[in-house]
Amino acid sequence: MTHNDSFNQDYFSTHTYENVSFAKYSMYWWSNRFNAILARRYGQHGSRLLEIGSGMGHLIGSLEPDFETAALDINHWALTQSREVAPKTGLNVGSAERLPFADASFGVVIIKHVVEHLRNPELAISELGRILAPGGILILATPNLGSLLKPLKGDAWIGYQDPTHIALKPPEEWLGLIESADMKLRRVFSDGFWDVPYIPVIPPMLQKLFFGSLGGLQAILGIPFLPMRWGESILVIAEKK
Repeated sequence: MTHNDSFNQDYFSTHTYENVSFAKYSMYWWSNRFNAILARRYGQHGSRLLEIGSGMGHLIGSLEPDFETAALDINHWALTQSREVAPKTGLNVGSAERLPFADASFGVVIIKHVVEHLRNPELAISELGRILAPGGILILATPNLGSLLKPLKGDAWIGYQDPTHIALKPPEEWLGLIESADMKLRRVFSDGFWDVPYIPVIPPMLQKLFFGSLGGLQAILGIPFLPMRWGESILVIAEKK
């Protein structure tokens, strides 16, 4: 099986997706809502917006009223499913490492939990800088090797549970790659401690309420305020120079 073959229909019911609910008010739903808020706040209304790794299309579909939307994913099956929730979005099959778009052609690019799956993430980030127009906004998320609570999880940490995570890097390395692609960092933050349980014996639900409360509040408010190390993902908002 090649790396590309890993991202088929089965991927959305295995590994880190195995227990994910797509239902309203699920963690997946809140994540998409939060990223949509960021796109509307930092991106120019009506500009061209691309989501790379659009999956089932729920995030890009929610942004259709506000932007001229396009989606790209390596999973043809997922793109087919997207048509129901993103009927106005231009759907493209392809890889983030070789984007089929002209230079400076997008005002916003969202790439949420994709770069860690790539053999050449450096090339992908260079491509992001190429397709963003001057003043355009990048919204990127990836697992956070710098998470303060990661040592408590050891080998059971969420970022290690998906075998297709072949490019995990320290946050500083991701930030350096983004800056080297002619982008300036506007916000760098995290998503909270949601990878419970962190401590043996204490019931996971109690741990979710305790450790996950700040991440939940950030998602509900739609305001990024958690420091970079206070969560299992690093989130970056950058602007093309």
